[in-house]
Amino acid sequence: MTDAGLRGRLESHARFASEIRGYFTARGYVEVETPTLSPFLIPEPAIEVFQTEYLGPGGHPRDLWLIPSPELWMKRLVGRGSGNIFQISRSFRNGDVGSPLHNPEFRLLEWYTVGSGYVESIDVLEGLFSHLLSSGWEKRTRQLSPPFHRLTMNEAFQRYAGFDLAGCQDVEDLVRAARRAGVRMPEESTWEEAFHIAFLTSVEPALPRDAPLVLLDYPSLVPTTARRAAAGPWAQRWELFVDGVEIANCYTEETDTEALTALLREEGERKKASRVQHAVDDGLAAAFPRGFPTVSGTALGVDRLEMVFSGEKSLEGVILFPFSDIVP
Repeated sequence: MTDAGLRGRLESHARFASEIRGYFTARGYVEVETPTLSPFLIPEPAIEVFQTEYLGPGGHPRDLWLIPSPELWMKRLVGRGSGNIFQISRSFRNGDVGSPLHNPEFRLLEWYTVGSGYVESIDVLEGLFSHLLSSGWEKRTRQLSPPFHRLTMNEAFQRYAGFDLAGCQDVEDLVRAARRAGVRMPEESTWEEAFHIAFLTSVEPALPRDAPLVLLDYPSLVPTTARRAAAGPWAQRWELFVDGVEIANCYTEETDTEALTALLREEGERKKASRVQHAVDDGLAAAFPRGFPTVSGTALGVDRLEMVFSGEKSLEGVILFPFSDIVP
């Protein structure tokens, strides 16, 4: 790459993040900074993490971990009355390499909107896309223009897997329906494992790509910190897919402190099967002395977003020093 080409790439890279910050600041969100090193994490069994060590007074070591997201610290700010907040953080997930869509170190945009649910957060995200498109990327990315397609998870299973997910709340029923749809299932599967296999095999590859798609109402049998829906076996959660790539994840956050504490303990037990163990943030619920307000939280992969807005096919096209270059 020529000097002029590098300069242009650096300017575009910086301006993309600057436009995101400007969008949220103009809407009254306050930008925050939270720790990257943490003495505990929210347990997420599907995510492997990086461990390091702090040498305290007298050289006594203390285990620390690089955050996979700033969630646990941002929620503490919300619980203390911060109001609407956002940040673009450096986040880390171990083992995320070998794919054009993964890098172990990445930028994560996370924002929390107080007094708002997950559906309202779709409007915020559509506004962000409209803002970015009006800021210089519109010529190559007209397919990104809002409004987004919206489809519930149950509708997606009916349309692309050929069966009703709502009627398969027992693992035996789900495995049987998935096999009838041609999905190969292991002999021993939990409901969550069977769901993910069916989704990744039959549903995700068939999702429309002509415009961004919001996939709403994930099954509540998949453990998350999302609030249960008022009706049906669903959680108030959505994910955004752009050209088949998962870009963002949003919850109406659980506000029942007893339910949240129980979830974190259960997920902590499941996390023990991970290669890298970490201390569990089992005091999150206690961090809200005035109670946890109604709030929606959204996490969005900035590198992936810049990738699709720039017309790139790999994160290597937008990350200045991808992992594959620094660790061949």
